[in-house]
Amino acid sequence: MPIIRADTGVITQINVFTVPEGGQQALIDLLREAAMSCRDISGWMSASLHRSLDGTRVVNYAQARDEAAMRRVFEHLRNNGFLDHNKALGEAHPGLYEVALTLE
Repeated sequence: MPIIRADTGVITQINVFTVPEGGQQALIDLLREAAMSCRDISGWMSASLHRSLDGTRVVNYAQARDEAAMRRVFEHLRNNGFLDHNKALGEAHPGLYEVALTLE
């Protein structure tokens, strides 16, 4: 389950993909497969996929316990071809983040 709290050490990768018309579901399917393949990586926590209502974007919100775990996830994704497949389905705009503030 995603954790959205400050000062936990959790690292979040937020990747906004721009997809061609009709391309959301293919990318979501690939990202789901990629996330499922990461479940056994030490420190991997969660992945949440979001689709824009206008059909032009997919957002991947993935979390790992720390930067070292996130590096292991990226290495796994790269070595298994997922990063190259992502590029074929949409233009990625990734970034790594830590929670600065939550307000409930």
